Amino acid sequence: MSIFQRTIKLVLATTIAIILAQLFGLAFATSAGVIAILSILDTRKSTLTIAWRRLLSALLALVIAVVLFSIFGYHIWVISLYMMLYVPLAYHWKLESGIPPITVLILHLYSLESILLTHIMNEVSLLFIGTGVALALNAYMPSKQARIDAYHLEVEEGLRAILNALARLLKNGDGSNKGELIDKLEETLTKALELVYIESDNQIFQSTNYQVHYFEMRREQEKILKGMAESIRSLTLKSEESQLLAQLFEGTADQLSQENPATALLTKLHEFRDHFRERALPEKREEFESRALLFQLLGDLERFIQLKVDFYSSYQLSE
Repeated sequence: MSIFQRTIKLVLATTIAIILAQLFGLAFATSAGVIAILSILDTRKSTLTIAWRRLLSALLALVIAVVLFSIFGYHIWVISLYMMLYVPLAYHWKLESGIPPITVLILHLYSLESILLTHIMNEVSLLFIGTGVALALNAYMPSKQARIDAYHLEVEEGLRAILNALARLLKNGDGSNKGELIDKLEETLTKALELVYIESDNQIFQSTNYQVHYFEMRREQEKILKGMAESIRSLTLKSEESQLLAQLFEGTADQLSQENPATALLTKLHEFRDHFRERALPEKREEFESRALLFQLLGDLERFIQLKVDFYSSYQLSE
């Protein structure tokens, strides 16, 4: 939620809650505005969760306050005793978000020196109006789908660029790389995941698991590429196998889109592995170490592709 959107919602929530409380003739009407302010959060789910927890917190606080006021009367030490009982219980049952606003309502009863049902209902009504207005205003949350779609393209382009860069290193037999592409992709994935988790919390009746799982899958792929980039630093020889593996990297980059099931890539990789195993063993130590590194990279690439195959299979995407 942008600063502008939050400001507008806070202004409207405060104003509407106070006006409604006044129209219903409630005492301490401004407290409804305070509760509304505290209930405007960044997502629909968080607002709904807070509203429910504050309702339970209010029930807990009222039971404790009514019992204490009935037995001991209206003294400041009774308020202290109320806090000593209410606060730890609220934290124990994860209702601590209700401590500040609900305690204000209890202090209204203390100042009135009354636990009459009409006064209790006044405080409960303030709570319902404040949280109700916040829920109504937070029902509107602008969709972030356009930004999420843009991140899809940006992440795929980042992965594609890294794969092609690694392919060039394999072709040249020079493993030197600085990792700027990977750092940029990590930053993009972090932003994308923050956004999709917020969007997920804004969908109460609609699931957005696909977006979350998609970017989590891409983050796992990015981690694999990061490890491959580290491994490839040791590459010092150009060979026929490195040229073929570079082609496989390029083919993977070309078929990276989210709609592609990637099963054909796995088939091609398995064919390359069979060819790799049929080759005569190298005679020199340096060639043997290079062959072992290439075989390791092949295994990493298989894990990279398998992540996409598993994701595609889970959601049965169409080409």
